[in-house]
Amino acid sequence: MRRLRLLPLVAATYFMVSGGPYGLEDIVGQAGYGRALLLLLIVPVIWSLPTALMVGELASALPEDGGFYIWVSRALGRFWGFQEAWLSLSASIFDMAIYPALAVAYLGQLEPALTAGHRGVAWSLAIVVICVAWNLRGAYSVGQGSLWMLALLLTPFLGIVGLGIWRSGLFQVAGSSVQHASMARTAHGSMVTALLFVVWNYMGWDNASTIAAEVEDPQRNYIRSMLAAVMLVSGSYVLPIAVVALTGIPSSMFVTGSWVEAAQVLGAHVGPRFAEWLAIAVVAGGALTGIAMFNALMLSYARVPAAMASDGLLPKALERRMANGVPWVAVLVCGVAWALALGFNLKRLLELDILLYGSSLILEFIALAVLRWREPALIRPFRVPLGRFGAVTIGIAPTALIFFTMFAASADRFPARLPTILFGALLAAAGPLFYLCTLRRNRTANHTTSRCAGTRE
Repeated sequence: MRRLRLLPLVAATYFMVSGGPYGLEDIVGQAGYGRALLLLLIVPVIWSLPTALMVGELASALPEDGGFYIWVSRALGRFWGFQEAWLSLSASIFDMAIYPALAVAYLGQLEPALTAGHRGVAWSLAIVVICVAWNLRGAYSVGQGSLWMLALLLTPFLGIVGLGIWRSGLFQVAGSSVQHASMARTAHGSMVTALLFVVWNYMGWDNASTIAAEVEDPQRNYIRSMLAAVMLVSGSYVLPIAVVALTGIPSSMFVTGSWVEAAQVLGAHVGPRFAEWLAIAVVAGGALTGIAMFNALMLSYARVPAAMASDGLLPKALERRMANGVPWVAVLVCGVAWALALGFNLKRLLELDILLYGSSLILEFIALAVLRWREPALIRPFRVPLGRFGAVTIGIAPTALIFFTMFAASADRFPARLPTILFGALLAAAGPLFYLCTLRRNRTANHTTSRCAGTRE
């Protein structure tokens, strides 16, 4: 089995967290340039860096397939391990529905008729099918593909940044150029909504941990890939927005897909032909990022039910693997589940994703602290600094941010006019019920097996 090396692991981690500058438009539209940049600079310090350090320690100490599920199970027991997996997989239902929609939104920028009506759903389903097939080729294939897609999707933004620096160095973009752009004008929204988008854009650092058995030298490469990905993600967010802010394009024009019009406005100063090709490159990158994120996250999430199946908490069929190590039944089951979630409202998806994922992340920080106290002799190639104090306190800022976003979502409604936070709480509360059902199923199966053995004797 070919294992992921450092650079493909960095690229896969990047897409498990980020899709590049795509998806940032609503942050600018809601908060304005200055506040958007402030959020994008502060959140990595209080959210991304602590999470990356936590993942670096636990993934290097316990490099096993299943990642965060294994950590929590070892620290807190099978019950909480099951809840960790339940929360993560429940969050994935809402998280994974976002990326095909993002890809389709950018395709629609190229030609609206291409994604109108049922065509948009068909494109989303096609993305699911493509990523299932790609994942069946193995972790190595997904990692190498992520590396190439990262280079391709960032290339047009190098053009935008270069043009933005050039234009802002000479004079601001002419008002007439902005007026001719087809960006939709929107009033500034709330900082809370902007914060939800920022937190979501910095989520997912622990997802790479689930493929530890398929990574080359995980004891060294995990912390290196985490820190490299934090810097790469933060840079690819802050730099394009900072440069475009200098050009004079109003932030109120930014909505999902507006990077296309930004490319047209900036490219027009070189020539109409160049502007057209740069815009097409941005559209292609937007579609590509949706595929790349869905593909990388499928690699991560599919390993969790497979690990649970090996522990007897899910049907054994989910554990079946191909010669390349891929748990193919789990990949297919997850693909079907995510396809069924396509079409939900984006803001509600973000709120539910943050609520459920955030709860699972809190359990991981608790597991970090518990393992430091219970298993001080555990070999840890990398340790969170400041000893036990650091292990206990590193999760405080991320936990506070999670609770704030939960509070911010409390007024929103989901199906049947339920508050979003209540709907998420009901999903989380179903975890213990499913765990009890699993235990009962296992006891029944064991009893039946014992009776059959006694009959044969």
